[in-house]
Amino acid sequence: MSTPGKRSCLTILLCGLIAGVVLVALSAYAMRVTDSRPFCASCHPMQEAAVTHKLSSHASLACNECHAPHNLMAKLPFKAKEGLRDFIANVQGHDAPFLPSIETRDVVNENCKSCHVNTNENVASMDAKPYCVDCHRNLAHMRSKPVSTRMVANEN
Repeated sequence: MSTPGKRSCLTILLCGLIAGVVLVALSAYAMRVTDSRPFCASCHPMQEAAVTHKLSSHASLACNECHAPHNLMAKLPFKAKEGLRDFIANVQGHDAPFLPSIETRDVVNENCKSCHVNTNENVASMDAKPYCVDCHRNLAHMRSKPVSTRMVANEN
C-alpha cells in the first residue's frame, strides 16, 4: 500500500508534468501564430509588406522563416527584441513599413543562403555584394516596384 505522502508527491509530479506539456504546447502555438503573415500584418505599417509577400515566390513561408533565426535558442531573444522594436514604432505612429535592423538584415541573409545553398554553389558572384537582397530586392516584398504597378491582393 502506498502512503499518503507518496500519493501527494506523485500527484504533484503528475500535475507538474501535465502543466509542463500544456506550457510547451501553448508556447509552440504562440510561436507559430506570431511568425505568421496575418499576425505581422496586424500592425498597419506592415500591411504592404504582407500584401507583397502574399504575391511573392516565398508566399508559402511564414514571415519569420526569413526574418528570424531558425535556431530556437537564438530565435526567442531575437523575436522579443525585434518585436518590441516594431511594437514601439507602431505605437509611436510610424506609417511606413518598418525597416529591418542590421541584425535582421544579417539574419535574413543567412536564411537566404541556408535555404538556397544548392543554388548558391553555381553563382560566381555570391560575394559581390554583402546581402542577397542587394541583387534580389523584388523577391519577397517587391520593394523597388512602384506600389501603383503592383497587383492587388487581400491584406492577409
